[in-house]
Amino acid sequence: MSVPQVLAGIREAEAAAGRPSGSARLVAVTKGQDLASIEAHVLAHGAFPLGEGRAQELRDKAALRPEQEWHFLGPLQRNKVKYLRPVTLVHSLEEVWQAEAIAQAAQTWGRAPDVLLQLHNGEAQKHGVAPEQLPEVLRQVRATGLNVRGLMVMAPDAAAPEVRRVFEDAARRAHDLGLSELSMGMSGDYPLAVAAGSTLVRVGRSLFT
Repeated sequence: MSVPQVLAGIREAEAAAGRPSGSARLVAVTKGQDLASIEAHVLAHGAFPLGEGRAQELRDKAALRPEQEWHFLGPLQRNKVKYLRPVTLVHSLEEVWQAEAIAQAAQTWGRAPDVLLQLHNGEAQKHGVAPEQLPEVLRQVRATGLNVRGLMVMAPDAAAPEVRRVFEDAARRAHDLGLSELSMGMSGDYPLAVAAGSTLVRVGRSLFT
């Protein structure tokens, strides 16, 4: 799928859900792609946040395109926090120590990225905050001074009804916590995510085929 095709699909899903056009943004996941490919396949069609899942890869690309909006999507390791300086939004916060490490590093950066709490989707092998722990983790992360904008969740490897349930559950929890941002949906399931209220849709490999 090209960027225009994905955007058309997002706009169609917004309309079907009765949402305003543009209320769900595309985050182009650029992991493993060089800048020439990113410019040809993504940035040629407009300005989009670029999402990286590897901290060192993000560091190297952001050094070449510092004006770009960069998001971090991957598991966060303590020794990789130092590479997040260019990041506007971290989608994958799941431990309070990660927030503490980012907040400490940000004291030397002059600014801190906003963060999303990654909600566990019920699959044993997946990362994330257990649903019952969300209020307390949110409280502790906010106590570090970081701005928590919302939640992120990965769709389970399941049929559409279960994927829809996970997305709708995340949207309900975000609403109950007073959080407005929802990072949900990828290439194969973003219409379900948009219908449930996603504001950030993460699409990667299919943009570059």
